Amino acid sequence: MNDKAKYNEYIKKHAKKSDTLLCCVKAFFSGGAICCLGQLFFDLYAAAGIEEDVCAALSSCSLMLITAVLTGVGVFDLIGKHTGAGTLVPVTGFANSMISQAIDAKSEGFILGVGAKLFTVAGPVVIYGSFASTVYGAVYYICKII
Repeated sequence: MNDKAKYNEYIKKHAKKSDTLLCCVKAFFSGGAICCLGQLFFDLYAAAGIEEDVCAALSSCSLMLITAVLTGVGVFDLIGKHTGAGTLVPVTGFANSMISQAIDAKSEGFILGVGAKLFTVAGPVVIYGSFASTVYGAVYYICKII
């Protein structure tokens, strides 16, 4: 038996088995709670007389700010440990990944550390997101013409 096979056998033997159903339920409810919080922000902004488009942007920004603060003080990781994938709702997961990178690079300074690492995760997302939306827009435009 080679080393890789031995290692895989060791992992199977010692890895903690997860309860898939419980993980799914936790993810469902925690993700739903985050979305409900976003809707609450939306409704509060709308009640203040803000336009619907602006309410949506402010709601996302509010969730990102809360996530950034909770990540910075180390609470978001504890929440994620217990709720699992539910905290990876795109807005909160994105904010958490950016802030986590910045915190890890803090010792390298603000410019070469935080500034450079902050967009390690965000950069590719922005680039590929922009590219994908441009391609989609071009295909949509061509389909409308035809």
